[in-house]
Amino acid sequence: MTSMSFVSLVVCFLTGSCLTWANYAPDEVTELPGMSFKPNYRQWSGYLKASPGKFLHYWFVTSQRDPLKDPVVLWLNGGPGCSSLDGFLSENGPFHVNDDGATLYENNFSWNRIANVLYLESPAGVGYSYSDDQKYKTDDDQVADDNYLALQSFFAKFQNFTQNEFFIIGESYGGIYAPTLSQRVATGTAKINFKGFAVGNGLSSYALNDQSLIYFGYYHGLFGEQLWTDLNINCCDKGTCNFFNNSKEACKTLLSQAFSIVYDSGLNEYALYMDCEGGVGARAYKRSMSHLFRNYRKHWDTFQLLKVPSVTGQTPSVGEVPPCINSTAQMNWLNRADVRKALHIPDTLPPWDICSDVVGGQYTNIYPTVKDVYLKLLSLGVRALVYNGDTDMACNFLGDKWFVEQLNQKTTSKYQSWISDDQIAGFYEQYGNLTLLTVKGAGHMVPQWAPGPALDMFQSFLSNKPY
Repeated sequence: MTSMSFVSLVVCFLTGSCLTWANYAPDEVTELPGMSFKPNYRQWSGYLKASPGKFLHYWFVTSQRDPLKDPVVLWLNGGPGCSSLDGFLSENGPFHVNDDGATLYENNFSWNRIANVLYLESPAGVGYSYSDDQKYKTDDDQVADDNYLALQSFFAKFQNFTQNEFFIIGESYGGIYAPTLSQRVATGTAKINFKGFAVGNGLSSYALNDQSLIYFGYYHGLFGEQLWTDLNINCCDKGTCNFFNNSKEACKTLLSQAFSIVYDSGLNEYALYMDCEGGVGARAYKRSMSHLFRNYRKHWDTFQLLKVPSVTGQTPSVGEVPPCINSTAQMNWLNRADVRKALHIPDTLPPWDICSDVVGGQYTNIYPTVKDVYLKLLSLGVRALVYNGDTDMACNFLGDKWFVEQLNQKTTSKYQSWISDDQIAGFYEQYGNLTLLTVKGAGHMVPQWAPGPALDMFQSFLSNKPY
């Protein structure tokens, strides 16, 4: 018996974790190409069963602190149709990929410093997740059902974690994924110690997200007085403005101009004050924003085709990755044959991509708002956090603020600043079990662009302690 086997055996008898380690030993990741450091946590990569014929790829990393006592957290990126491994390798995972696409470096602000984190590529067809029939048409409810089945598959494998507190966190379109899945977990029969969910820069209401963006754009200096005046004249009546589903042709045309400035002028729509990777000529990708401003898309497309070539000399292109984001390094690393082998990815699967146009293009949105889902969860005593990097334009902070306010929950803590590393990190307000919080200067991917404050926020949320 090797010394490592002896140590594992001792730990097994002392902690009662023998069955756990044995059950999912085939999925354990023992080494990774490009990793020159020795991790102080364990990790597994494999597949969880969803509905018949669907297999969702997971990557699970244990806490660096106390795995058998620390919470288990599920992380979901959005899209719909984008991979949660982007969250792992670019945002809050224990290591990230260097620009060379070949080597890894440790993330000092990894969320697995204080929690066990499960990254799930969902729905089937995204990343390395797949369906036997290769049919990837799906919708909000089917995704929630499949993710719930995958969670049951996970806890069947990792039985020693069933007593740990469990949380669900979603980003972007995860604003739909996280609460709908939370409702199934909170009301379902599976034995999961569910405590709460969080949504980061989430899409919670189409109407409020679109409506608020016009105010966000104007008050951040994007539109100019003439466009703002014209918008108010043509889209407003008696002090009430409708920037979401206005039927007036003049208003629609003006909104298409505003939409084009935000999403098609070369601005980084995920982080207003950050440069766009590739420069102004790097056109925005319509698929990734197709769920926003749907009521004016026809007008915007017409305006875009007429105006954009005169500015850039290029015609807009459709792509599969989010605009202004460079994911080349992660993509190159994940598609290496030795990395795929280390992660137990079948050779028959196609190359990994950050987002799937096949999934996104066939996706059916069911929930125009998740207001009723939130109200149900809050009535059950579930803890919730809605946080926003305040420079994001894809899912801006103002829309989520309005969404939370429309839940009509009693304010229990006034709007105030919170501190990270002796600096004001943003502002928050509490409504019983629900916290609304901003992260100052951060964009859409808060853990990527404000890693220190994001980790502090994460710890406060899990421990249910003051921010």
